[in-house]
Amino acid sequence: MSRPSAATANSHSEESRGVRQWRRRVSLQLALILLAGTLGGCFRTPDSPELVRPAPPPAAESRPEPPRHTRIAERPAPAESAPPPPPPDTWERLRRRFSLVEAQHTRIDRELERLRRHPLSLQALLRRGTPYLRHFLGAVESRDMPGELALLPAVESGFDPWAYSPGGAAGLWQFMPATAQMLGLRRDRWYDGRLDLARATPTALDYLQDLQRRLDGNWLHALAAYNCGIGTVRKALRQARRKGGSTSYWDLELPGETDAYVPRLLALARIVQDPARYGVTLPPAGDEGLVPVAVNASLDLEVAARLAGLELERLLRLNPGFRRGVTPPGRRSLLLLPAARAEAFRIALAALPRDQWLRWTEHRIARGDTLGGIARRYGVSIAAVREANGLKGSRIVAGRTLRIPLSGKAAAAGRDIVTAGRRKVRYRVRKGDSLYTIARKFSVSIRDLRRWNRVGRYLRPGQRLTVYVKAG
Repeated sequence: MSRPSAATANSHSEESRGVRQWRRRVSLQLALILLAGTLGGCFRTPDSPELVRPAPPPAAESRPEPPRHTRIAERPAPAESAPPPPPPDTWERLRRRFSLVEAQHTRIDRELERLRRHPLSLQALLRRGTPYLRHFLGAVESRDMPGELALLPAVESGFDPWAYSPGGAAGLWQFMPATAQMLGLRRDRWYDGRLDLARATPTALDYLQDLQRRLDGNWLHALAAYNCGIGTVRKALRQARRKGGSTSYWDLELPGETDAYVPRLLALARIVQDPARYGVTLPPAGDEGLVPVAVNASLDLEVAARLAGLELERLLRLNPGFRRGVTPPGRRSLLLLPAARAEAFRIALAALPRDQWLRWTEHRIARGDTLGGIARRYGVSIAAVREANGLKGSRIVAGRTLRIPLSGKAAAAGRDIVTAGRRKVRYRVRKGDSLYTIARKFSVSIRDLRRWNRVGRYLRPGQRLTVYVKAG
């Protein structure tokens, strides 16, 4: 076999070197590829094609994927915001303020039984109170006082705004004349502050707070003192201490009326607290507030009712303190109105010419006229006609003209709203008569008999009573 030539050998040697270099390059590239696969990266070399990894599927959210092994707490789904609860009605607000009603005593039980025996009277009492209850409750809440005090006028006056007691107390809060004067409640021929809700309510609560402070913070003692006087309660406390006995209200020696006074209030509060338990349905309480509106001159209450869009009877029941059917002349008065009517009333009053605030008519005096006859014809008092015309006596001259003040015809109407549609009867008390038998005879209430005649519990034979009986 022959040997290759030197040229051929050199050619093969160069070819082998090139192949070896190519192999080394390929080996290096493969090593880099393997290393990149091991590290999970994508690398490029100057001489290698680009390595492309498959794209991940699109993320469901735009947030970056959390690192591995990181636990993410799931956020709870946002709860739907619940609507605010409706404001409690007046009865519920009243219950939330009760703080004395948990007292227990047989005298409370007796008063509860008495109220339950007369369900119709209880319903009538509660209905009379509904126009005023929210007003009383707001005043009690603003002073952080026990809610039971808002029911006190039920015990004092039966929620009768024109209530008069035989002893001279008057109004829903039953102020005696001397107490009213001491506390600054004004009384004159135009106005009685004892009957004015806007003035009497804060005055009554001021007085109760003062009594409670002076009686060592005891509310039951303060209530007893409101009824019979602080001197009587202090005397009973001194007697109890001297004897070494209890100074609890329930153990004090107090007048019989006062013994029943506080239990009656607590019994009524207990019924309001749980009416279903006692088989009572509470009437809807007025949830509209009352606001005082200033009137700076004499304004006919019939005109005021028209401007406020109220029935005259309702306006008079809210403002029983104006005795002559008008706000007093020459001074500022407060007229109590439902809050929803107050602004419209202010606007209408400001637009009303001052000469239309009162109502007048004229009468030309004819021959044979008398001042009393003219006054009766127009349903006004002789004194009102005299005052309107500057007359000193009763002498009048035919041919002249008198000014008749029609404002004020509603003056006495306030107290006698209950007499509408009734006729007046004079009754002479006979032996054996009582308020109960007379009230039953004429189908009226004992409370009305007392109010019409300013009488107490007892009557005497021959006494004359005024009774308003249903017409027809």
